[in-house]
Formats: sequence, structure tokens, C-alpha cells
Amino acid sequence: MAKVGLIDADIYGPSIPIMFGLENARPKATQLDGKTRIEPIEKYGIKLLSIGFFTDPNQPVPWRGPMVSTAVKQLFNDADWGELDYLVVDLPPGTGDIHITVTQTFPVTGAVIVTTPQNVALADAKKGIGMFMMSAINVPILGVVENMAYFTPAELPENKYYIFGKDGGKKLATQLDVPFLGEIPLVSSISESGDAGRPVVLQEDDVMANAFINMAQLVAQQVSIYNARGITEKNVVNN
Repeated sequence: MAKVGLIDADIYGPSIPIMFGLENARPKATQLDGKTRIEPIEKYGIKLLSIGFFTDPNQPVPWRGPMVSTAVKQLFNDADWGELDYLVVDLPPGTGDIHITVTQTFPVTGAVIVTTPQNVALADAKKGIGMFMMSAINVPILGVVENMAYFTPAELPENKYYIFGKDGGKKLATQLDVPFLGEIPLVSSISESGDAGRPVVLQEDDVMANAFINMAQLVAQQVSIYNARGITEKNVVNN
């Protein structure tokens, strides 16, 4: 099983504490090599850090750019992550200070673009893609995920209703010539599980859980491809 860490980099609207049932959790501080390190909270086999663990959930975070950038860096640098196979960073929507800080400060293997099918969401997704592809940032696009792809009522699991349009994310992936990583349907059990702090992916033999598992497998596959490509290019340069 892979060793995974997750950073909630949405400073203004951290949601990981709620989705993992950790609203009242507080990370411990440990001493390592004479330095104080933050110990990520582990749940469901994932090491987690979020600014939500350090702030009052009922209070806004009125921070300007430099403070936000410093907070994001601390989640990376001041934590004792140990050995990880994957460190996933959940970025907020947009193309602001947080995105620039992460992409220009840390080596990022690639970005997964999450969008809903409608044109308004696709327009924002395209801006995000454009930012990652800028020469000063140059982060590969691992693929596109279409969230809220269709609605399926619990009593009619075979029915699909395309409330927000159809195949918007799939068409975007085709335009970019990147993999389409899957569709996540609009189903009440997904949001209910997140609100309850027990992600739907933990439910065995569940159709919704399988949608997330299949997406994760495709993302891991793309990470392996890009890592192998990077090693090959490095060897070519060295030779």
C-alpha cells in the first residue's frame, strides 16, 4: 500500500478537517534534530495537514499574500512527513498566490485539473491549465477529472441526468491532448460521507467508491509515466 500525505492548501476555505472528521484535532509538535516539527495527523492511513487545524473554524482568515505564502511553505517544510510515496496538495480554485508559491517553491510532478461540465467552470479550468503551462511554472498536466458529471438518484441507480451539461471535461481533455481521468457523479452519498468525516471511498463494493478508486489508479499511472520520463531525460542529458 502506498504511503500518502495530503496538504490542504486552501488557506481561506480549508475543508479537509471536516471531510476526515477532525474538526477539533490539533497536530502535535515534536523535536527533530534540534528543530521543532509539526507532526501530521494520520487517519485512514493518510498523513494530513491543513491550516484548519490551527485556526478557529468559525473565524475568517483575512491574510494577505505574503502571510498565505508563508503558511503554505510551513505546511511543507515544518512538518515531519517521513517517507512518502505521494504527497497530494489540494489547491483552491483560481490562479493566485497559493498556486504560484507551491509551483515555484517545490518540485511538482504534475497537476490534476478538476472541473464540472458546464462552460462557466470550463473557462476557469482553462485559466488554471494556462497557468500551469506557463514557461515560468511549467507543471505537466496529468489529466482532467469531471466532477458532478451527472446526477443519479439512489432509487434509480441506472439513470443518468446531465444537469450541468455532458462531457465538458472529456472534451477539454481531448483539446489539451491529456488523459481523461474519469467522471465523478453528483450523488448525495458522496457529500453525506464527506460531511460525516468518512469518505465514500472507504465503502467496499460501492459504485461511487469505485469511481474514486479508478480515478486514483489513473492518476498514479500518470505520475509513474512522468517520473519515468524524467529519469530517461536526465540520463540522456548526463550521457
